[in-house]
Amino acid sequence: MNRRNFLLSTGSTVLVSGPAFAATPRMKVLKSPTCGCCSAWITHVQSAGLSVDAQDLTQDALWAAKNKAGITPELSSCHTGFIEGYVIEGHVPAADIQRLLAERPDAIGLTVPGMPIGSPGMEMGNQRDAFDTLLVLHNGETTVFESHT
Repeated sequence: MNRRNFLLSTGSTVLVSGPAFAATPRMKVLKSPTCGCCSAWITHVQSAGLSVDAQDLTQDALWAAKNKAGITPELSSCHTGFIEGYVIEGHVPAADIQRLLAERPDAIGLTVPGMPIGSPGMEMGNQRDAFDTLLVLHNGETTVFESHT
């Protein structure tokens, strides 16, 4: 191997294995096929750089998946995501998901219960409800992860 080929092959190895080519986390999102706000939220998280595989389910199958993941009716919303071992329930802002993945707390995941106006996917002009993103702990309790006003 001559010097040029060696340098080219070494440089390409560094580029391929460098952080710029790190795999983007993929989120699986379970949703109702008729829910427009779910699709708007998916667009929001994709715009922030997260990859999404969406799957339409019947309401019964969606509620069964939420229950299995530890999401109670009080914590629920319209769609449920799964990313790197965490559950993402409802209209959680992409920045909160990115923070969760960076900090890696010992928890089930995040939820924005209900469908607050102004949360990602629930935009209605200038209307905006204050809402909290909750961290769901393994014992079912929650704590405020981020407040949005």
